[in-house]
Formats: sequence, C-alpha cells, structure tokens
Amino acid sequence: MKHISSISSGVMLGSAGIAMMSILSGCSQDKQQQEAQNKFLVIEQQPNGKYKVVEEMPTEGPSRAIIRERDENGNVTERFMNEAEMKALAEQEYKKVEEGTSETVQSGAGDAGMGLAGTILAVAAGSLLGNMIGNALMNNKNFARNSASANRSAYSRSKTSSTTRRSSSSRRSFFGSNSKRTSSSSYSRSYGG
Repeated sequence: MKHISSISSGVMLGSAGIAMMSILSGCSQDKQQQEAQNKFLVIEQQPNGKYKVVEEMPTEGPSRAIIRERDENGNVTERFMNEAEMKALAEQEYKKVEEGTSETVQSGAGDAGMGLAGTILAVAAGSLLGNMIGNALMNNKNFARNSASANRSAYSRSKTSSTTRRSSSSRRSFFGSNSKRTSSSSYSRSYGG
C-alpha cells in the first residue's frame, strides 16, 4: 500500500508542478506582450529625407517618440510625438498597405529609410494597431524586411540576434550534435570503424 500511495503522491506533485509551470509561463508571456506593446522610439531623419529608428526601448508608459529632423541649413531639431499622433500616422499608412501603395510593402523600400508614417508603422504596428495587425503585417516578407532595415537600434539588433541564436540551437539533437550528422558516421568515429 505504501508503494501505491507514494506513486499517487508523485503523480500529484508532477501534476502540480506542470500546473505551476503553465501558470508561470502564462504570466511571463502576458508580461512580454505588455512590454512589446509599449515603445519609446527615437526616429532620425536621414540626409535623403527618409527616416530610420536609431533608438528603441520598451516602456511601461504609453508609446511615444522623439523625432530628429534637419532644417534647410542642416541643423537638427527634436520634437516629441505622443501615442495618439503616432497611432494616427500608423493608421494612415496601414490604409495604404491595404491599398497596396505603402512603401512598407514594396521590395527594398526600407534600405534607404522610409517616410515617417511608414517607419512608425514598420516598427510599432503591433503596439499601436494591435497584435493581430502587427502579426499579419510581419507575415508579409517585404514588410518584415523593410521593418528590419528601418530599425537601426541596438535593442532591435539584440532581439534579432537572440532569436537567431535560439533557432540555431534548436537544430541540435538531444545529445548536442548537429541533426545533419548520421548515426553511422558517429558510430564509426566512436568505435574506430
């Protein structure tokens, strides 16, 4: 009887552990989504008149941006843009996406930068218009490529490199070897054959 009770208590502990892990992972996913929704951006006008994001940080407050622009003499001025202004520009650009006229979905448009509305949509679509729209846009290869090239911030580069590291490490087998290696070649190496 003791053996049966220890098995059942082990099963209960295992079930409790799984339930706790799912609760904790749900909390961390909610937190990640909340962090992803709010952004503080610094967007800089390039010499060609187009814009690129030079700084991006998650923020607990509403999304907002500092826009650095050049006047006719080449002097840089900064202005603040609140979330409502950013959202209005993103919505205007999203209408162009639906019409097929937005530079965010054109091939190679983001390499030299984009207009201010396109840059804001490319970098903050999910936070300003909702995750469903953001995910739908990121499924467009041109949009995803333009979004990446419009964002020169260190934060964006670190997110991209950690995603790349995670995906490359997932290609390894359980024992740490590459999945491309066949079992016969590892057998012959191990046993001198």
